Amino acid sequence: MENLSQSLEYNTVRPKMHIPEYGRNVQKMVDHAVGLATKEERNKVANAIIKVMGELNPQLRDVEEYKPKLWTHLFIMSDFQLDVDSPYPLPTREALAEKPNRVPYPQSEIKIGHYGKIVEQLIEKACEMPEGDERLALTKVIAGLMKRFHITFNTAFVEDQVIANHLKLLSKGRLILTDLTCMPSSNEILRQNGVTSNPMKAGFGSNNKNKKKKKKPGMNNSGGGGQGFNREGSRQNQNQSQNQKRN
Repeated sequence: MENLSQSLEYNTVRPKMHIPEYGRNVQKMVDHAVGLATKEERNKVANAIIKVMGELNPQLRDVEEYKPKLWTHLFIMSDFQLDVDSPYPLPTREALAEKPNRVPYPQSEIKIGHYGKIVEQLIEKACEMPEGDERLALTKVIAGLMKRFHITFNTAFVEDQVIANHLKLLSKGRLILTDLTCMPSSNEILRQNGVTSNPMKAGFGSNNKNKKKKKKPGMNNSGGGGQGFNREGSRQNQNQSQNQKRN
């Protein structure tokens, strides 16, 4: 038992891996490359390790932009102790430890949320254009885009006049669209979004399929109810005709 316990090696007693995604074997290869005596041997082993690391992501191994990332990971896994000739600039510990610059978040308020900031910028661009066919064409495109956004985010039909009113509101009365035939139909937008325009097909509305059909009076519970009703009626007619003959 003592020999068995000595031969077992648990992850809790192993050195910490800098990038666990590559696995323990790749980490051992990197540690072996660091301990090699000559730079020529280290360069040879480092290139072999890069090939092995690329095999773990075969869809990216031949992408030129991905190779510098592999070399960066190699130096990180060696704790920046690997002295080899890299085809790319060597990363430094300080550069990787730096925090990224703060990205300024836009503080402007969006008037109607589901249209987004891009639609407002397009409207502003259209307002800056001189009167003419180009401005009218851009206005129609913006109106159609607004209708698509409205139906996509609200999943409901909307009248074209509502879109025209929103366009007038967002442009502060500078863009007024009177010809509403340029807008795509709601059914067309729903089909493009993969939603059927028929609420019955979409699973909304009544549940007629789950309702039991009402039985007609005089019908039998069995499948041949209609035939039994006809036979009964014919018997009554025969009895009436026989009584008339007797009288």
